[in-house]
Amino acid sequence: MNSTIIPCLRYRNALDAIDFLCTAFGFERNAVYVNAEQPHLVDHAQLTLGGGMVMLGSVRDDTPFSQHMIQPDEAGGRETQCPCVIVGDVKAHYDVARSHGARIVDEYEEKAYGGAGYSARDPEGHLWYFGSYDPWAPPPA
Repeated sequence: MNSTIIPCLRYRNALDAIDFLCTAFGFERNAVYVNAEQPHLVDHAQLTLGGGMVMLGSVRDDTPFSQHMIQPDEAGGRETQCPCVIVGDVKAHYDVARSHGARIVDEYEEKAYGGAGYSARDPEGHLWYFGSYDPWAPPPA
């Protein structure tokens, strides 16, 4: 089993979001289930990166779960959570994300506690943190 905690996000244009997340942030499509009656809607998608995964779907208001979530632009661009994704070469990741239009909100920085990282927003305003610090790795001797 890989990660037991999987962030779940919603997008107004989930198909475009999937393309962006794969192109700019390096995710890979694991599964994408498009609504049979409304093919512009994604009922459920799973994207992987290394041993991690995010799940996502289209913004909808016709499910009980949808009543618990809003989009970042509906909360003044603020988030209450942020996926933190460990990547091997964070500087190269930063460069690719920037070149594909990710809005960098915290520039690439070497961290005093180890590793490096940066924060970016995707086209629908979700905040992401990418870094090389691995909290599972044993502390340096």
